[in-house]
Amino acid sequence: MQEKSKDIQRKAVGRYRFGAFELDPSERQLYEHGCAIRLQPKVFDALLILVDNAGRLVRRDELVDTLWPETFVTDANLTNVIVTLRKILSREAIQTVSKFGYRFSMPVLGEPGIDQATYETFRRAKALVETKSLDAMQQARELFSVCVAADPGFAAAWALDLAQAALRRALAIDPHLACAHHFYTQLQVDLGESRDAMVRLARRIIDRGDEPESYAGLVHAFRYCGLVDESLVAHERAVALDPTVVTSVLHTHFLLGDYEAASESGGTRYYLDAAACAALGDRRRAIERLTARLAAQTFSPLMAGLMGSLLAILEGRGADASAIMQGADVHREPETIFYFARHHSMLGNRAEALAMLLRARSEGFTSSRALRHDRAFETLCEQPEFQRELAEAEHLEREARCALEATGLQLVAV
Repeated sequence: MQEKSKDIQRKAVGRYRFGAFELDPSERQLYEHGCAIRLQPKVFDALLILVDNAGRLVRRDELVDTLWPETFVTDANLTNVIVTLRKILSREAIQTVSKFGYRFSMPVLGEPGIDQATYETFRRAKALVETKSLDAMQQARELFSVCVAADPGFAAAWALDLAQAALRRALAIDPHLACAHHFYTQLQVDLGESRDAMVRLARRIIDRGDEPESYAGLVHAFRYCGLVDESLVAHERAVALDPTVVTSVLHTHFLLGDYEAASESGGTRYYLDAAACAALGDRRRAIERLTARLAAQTFSPLMAGLMGSLLAILEGRGADASAIMQGADVHREPETIFYFARHHSMLGNRAEALAMLLRARSEGFTSSRALRHDRAFETLCEQPEFQRELAEAEHLEREARCALEATGLQLVAV
């Protein structure tokens, strides 16, 4: 069990930088304004774990198991370590997530082994990614490419380069890099590999134990596989592990027909809550939300097409809605294609709706639950092509459940 302590110490040469502090893992030393601060070994190890996972919840049991392997200690031992660190860094530096663990909240400005200029470029690119606008994502991609060109061993920059080869490279460098698994899941489902993503994340949980990020990824992957009940359970598990974790569960609620839950506040408010309001019969509120949002900011052509076509449908402008959807450039966005199929069905455009459903399935998205129970698809129910599509979706979902069972992951509702 001494290996755990050794793993903590094996870090690249260099220092983490945050605020007025520098943390040198190889020398096991903390500095403030260049002056060394003496830390007890357990306090240093705890700080290193927290900084190495900056912005991410570190569970209490994870800290205890790593700091005191095979040793019984009370909660007071860990609490005393955290109190000591807060006295040195500030109370705000370490956030308590009640009953779960701790999160290092100070912005980390540098990492061991990474050139400072390269890391600063990386930080600027990450900030752009978080805005989620199309232009910002393109700029971020260019900056990440600069980072990996400057340092081919910078795993996180490879992960955020958002390309399949780059993500695989990131996981080759660091197989346990959480952000690489997160972005790889998003990429896989958009490339029609949702079942592969599901299996990878399930095996990761079995190998490494419960972690909120992996369950959050499963919320997404399960839904694309049509396993909406499992998607909901994965969300519950993620939130049980980290109450602050963000998942895509609102889309799962929508496909389950729980429009009240799908319209709840939280997350980015673009399309889904308005669509849920419309499904609940509150057309006026849905129109108000879509009109205000489309007027307030510029969206990507795809999001603008999704929102604009729904607004046109609700306002009785069917021809405009059809034209908007025909002009939308949908590339490898199977869930969005499914929503467009729903819109076409609402308009009575049966041929277009069926073509979109077939395309969504062929690109990796199925939802037999929505096909059976969403009233938007009622115009298609008597069509033989629709019944064949429903049967194929159910077949693929059975196969996905078999693949999940083969991993050995047991999903139990919280």
